[in-house]
Order: sequence, then structure tokens, then C-alpha cells
Amino acid sequence: MEYTYPFSTDWSTDEIVAVVQFFEAIENAYEKGVKREELLQKYRRFKEIVPSIAEEKTYFREFEKESGYASYPIVKLMKEKEDGSIIRK
Repeated sequence: MEYTYPFSTDWSTDEIVAVVQFFEAIENAYEKGVKREELLQKYRRFKEIVPSIAEEKTYFREFEKESGYASYPIVKLMKEKEDGSIIRK
């Protein structure tokens, strides 16, 4: 797919990589599924970088606009499930 991932120029390279990995996990949830624990780990790291809910919503919107993948429903499923995989079709 040809699109860009949302990020801030204020972030370090490691932070940018972590945010991209989180959004890749969101993609995987739509395309082939992702283990809940893997997504949770990536989401926790994302929240260390983007602690504000308002900022989170902004990045989620930017990512959905670019990719067509909505992050919020996946994160909601992740929080509701206790284990297993997350697949959204």
C-alpha cells in the first residue's frame, strides 16, 4: 500500500519506529489478524509517546484518512478481549 504514517517531527527515530509498528499492527488486524498481546504491547508504547487522548484521536484520524483503516475499533476490541487474536473484516 502506498501511504504515509502519521508522526511528529519532535519524536526520536525510535519513537517514530514504535508508532509505525503500532499502525502496522492495526493494518494486520484488518488484513490477517494480530495477537492481542502483541497489539497491546505496541499500543502501550504508542501511549508512552502519545499520552494525550486528543493527540491520539488526531493520529488515528490521519492514519484512517491515509490508509482507510480505523484504529479505534481495533483498540476497543483489544481492550474488551482478554486473549486471543484480533481480526476485523
